[in-house]
Amino acid sequence: MSKIYELNEVWFRYYRDWILKDISFQVEKGELLGIIGPNGSGKTTLLRILDRILIPQRGKVIVDCLDLRGIRRREIAQMVAVVPQEPQFSFPFSVLEVVLMGRAPHLRSVGFEGKKDYSIARRAMELTDTWRFSARSITELSGGERQRVMIARALTQEPEILLLDEPTSHLDINHQVEIMDLVRDLNTSRGLTVIVVSHDINLSAEYCDRIVMLSEGEVHQIGGAGEVITARNLQDVYGAKVLVDTNPASSAPRVTLLSREGL
Repeated sequence: MSKIYELNEVWFRYYRDWILKDISFQVEKGELLGIIGPNGSGKTTLLRILDRILIPQRGKVIVDCLDLRGIRRREIAQMVAVVPQEPQFSFPFSVLEVVLMGRAPHLRSVGFEGKKDYSIARRAMELTDTWRFSARSITELSGGERQRVMIARALTQEPEILLLDEPTSHLDINHQVEIMDLVRDLNTSRGLTVIVVSHDINLSAEYCDRIVMLSEGEVHQIGGAGEVITARNLQDVYGAKVLVDTNPASSAPRVTLLSREGL
């Protein structure tokens, strides 16, 4: 597999204190990579650096053999699509209108969508099972439906890389599995490189090829789920007493929380 991202000694701060410190790792093309860590560990900041919303003060980010600093915003948007954590819509756009927004990086400055753009949007909506409510207002949808629409909008950009920030937060168990099944299917069937920031350690263990565990802005460990998701790592990084065993259905690590009085 070839590398699509390379992060070399990346440091970032908003003000005085460093949020990310000496971050170095690589992402393989076609990989489904998870980023986990407690609140304040730098997960979302790292995701914004990968999309060049933020520029690190030190270090370098290479995407597809190009220095991310030298790529124009429009070109990045043709390569990288982001699914935000909680998209907000103050205007009741139709679902189709929202998905078509994903074509913006491919349109001329005063251009309008054509037949090709509508065809791409429809394919993305069929993949995500959102075409059936294309005429409905985005504000009328449930959380799970709205998240699938945002994934459809991202696919309409025709990206090589999909970045997702907490895609299952605020969803019930059924919709969490539905979204992650969809993400994994897109990863395997379409060859998309997917990077997912998540608080859900068990979902990350089930779906991700590799996991980056952040702690106080540094990479605590990176590797397969079995290497990263251990009781010792979770104690060190989260300060939580847990039981880690093996899911009998999937053989992935499974985390069970213990009370303060637990064994």
